[in-house]
Amino acid sequence: MSQLESSISRDIIEAVVRKILMEKAGIPSPSAKPELVVSISARHIHLTDADVETLFGKGRKLTKMKDLYQDGFFAAQETVMLIGPRKRMLPSVRILGPTRKESQVELSFTDAISLGLDPPVRESGKLEGTPGCVLVGPAGVVELKRGVIRAERHVHMGPSDAAYYGVKDKDRMKLRVEAGGCSTTFENVLVRVGEKIKLEVHLDTDEGNAVDLEHATKIELLK
Repeated sequence: MSQLESSISRDIIEAVVRKILMEKAGIPSPSAKPELVVSISARHIHLTDADVETLFGKGRKLTKMKDLYQDGFFAAQETVMLIGPRKRMLPSVRILGPTRKESQVELSFTDAISLGLDPPVRESGKLEGTPGCVLVGPAGVVELKRGVIRAERHVHMGPSDAAYYGVKDKDRMKLRVEAGGCSTTFENVLVRVGEKIKLEVHLDTDEGNAVDLEHATKIELLK
């Protein structure tokens, strides 16, 4: 390695590569590092329109309780009871909107154990071979034949964020969280790129608690 090469830091090289990629993509170079938000995605359910009506009554729609960080997504006022094998249950699981083409339940590992379920770690929407459960609402019952997953850790980002980090949709990254004695690096963070999407990492409750995310002093998203 030449003296010139050794004097150029890895950060400088990566910054130059990002700039070239962004120029080729026609994306303006950001003046600063994108703001990174890391959220704990607690247990929740996504429902179809038909399942909403079965659980809450004919003609019923989800009622927004509060907006989520990503535009257009919200936590609904409605909750349902979730019943697993051997009649183990979670009495009140929040529904998130908007509705989807197929109903899906996202649990932490601890939740799954308490219900007697063994769901695989999956990307949202990848439901082949997943276990089902029973949902009980005020107006009816839905028996899901499949749809229970442990959502794999992932990062949502827009095209400009992807260009900044030098990644593309379905790539994998690392998330470094420093929080006293709980500091750790999460591997294999799935990249999900979409238009009009804000930069946000989703961890499940077990992952967030294990690293004491609430008291983190430094968080980095690494390629």
